[in-house]
Amino acid sequence: MRKPGEWMQLPTDNLILEALDKGLEIGPTAIARNIDKSQSTVHERLRVLIEYGLVEKVDDGYYTITDDGHAYLEGDLDAKDLEPSA
Repeated sequence: MRKPGEWMQLPTDNLILEALDKGLEIGPTAIARNIDKSQSTVHERLRVLIEYGLVEKVDDGYYTITDDGHAYLEGDLDAKDLEPSA
């Protein structure tokens, strides 16, 4: 069972992480199109997910899920314990 943090926006953050969990490096436009959210919403949430270490930017406009992101999806990481990067 997933343990989201209070800082998370559900279900959007879960949908973004699930889209990235396919092992692909993809951008906000492709994510937005596949989860039925606006590109601006996805871009905004990606910034937050990066700040908390669940997603990383791999290139200009491309993102991937981190090991912590995988652990969160598997229920092995409590997002309440995550602190934003400085």
